[in-house]
Amino acid sequence: MRTLALAAAAFLLAGCSAEVATPRPPGPPALTEIRRTDLVQSTTVDGAFDYAGRRQIMHPETGTLTTAAREGRTLTRGKPLYAVNARPVVLLYGRLPAYRRLAEGSKGQDVRQLQDNLRALGLGATTTGTFGPATEQAVKRLQKALGLEEPDGVLRYGDVVFQSRPVRVVSADASLTDRVGGEEPVLTVADAVPILRAEVAADLAVRGRTARITLPSGKRLRGKVVRVLKQKDEEETRSVEISLPKGVKAGSGAASVTFVTRSRKNVLAIPVEAVLALREGGYGVQTADGKIISVRTGMSADGLIEVTGTGLREGMKIGTAKE
Repeated sequence: MRTLALAAAAFLLAGCSAEVATPRPPGPPALTEIRRTDLVQSTTVDGAFDYAGRRQIMHPETGTLTTAAREGRTLTRGKPLYAVNARPVVLLYGRLPAYRRLAEGSKGQDVRQLQDNLRALGLGATTTGTFGPATEQAVKRLQKALGLEEPDGVLRYGDVVFQSRPVRVVSADASLTDRVGGEEPVLTVADAVPILRAEVAADLAVRGRTARITLPSGKRLRGKVVRVLKQKDEEETRSVEISLPKGVKAGSGAASVTFVTRSRKNVLAIPVEAVLALREGGYGVQTADGKIISVRTGMSADGLIEVTGTGLREGMKIGTAKE
């Protein structure tokens, strides 16, 4: 009997010992913190340095190209762009394009625009809108300054190119001695303002949209879309011009251009790998002591995902699958 009693006691003690030694359910393999942050989704494309507002200059009359401004040169009011049959074509400022011959007796807004330029160049002429003897003399002085051998005080159609500001010669599209005139360009010019040109998805090609720019040097800047080039509506991408801050010069190499497509500010976020898929459906997170909290997920970006749920707070320790 004593032996049986001892055996029973040993059995009970062994059972109690086994119950006490049973391990608790495993906790998370590693911990991370719930953080409060801004989430940003973005698209990055390459941008090439260029100059704003490229456009082609055509000569309206047929002739032989005898001189042309060099590629890369910036021209201001009163400077010759090129010459056809040894007759110089001068750059003047104005929004109204040249469209006719101007001589004594001509009247109109284009005459007024011409007179404004002659006065700005210090050549005389009063802004009256009427091409009179004083304007003729001022035109002769301009022609003489341009090297015309026989100044006549008459501006033929094609003698003047009006642009709104100084231009930079982007490319010489015709060679000396070429026959020019009609629809073939003589020069391609642009504003003397450096920009970035990029190909972007059609939904990002919106004038005024801001962009983050990273130069080849690593310097970061802000810009915005200032021009969207016309393309067929069915095309999925658009070519855009993106402004650079004043003082930034066109460089070599590609710059990266980043557009924000979606953002959420001041939200609670956790690493994506900290989200648990629950058996009953939905998602949850595991606290440091093993408790499961149900959460709703939102936007994700850069490996983080927005979460909301009862009991969540900034700085709270939760489980994650990665160290």
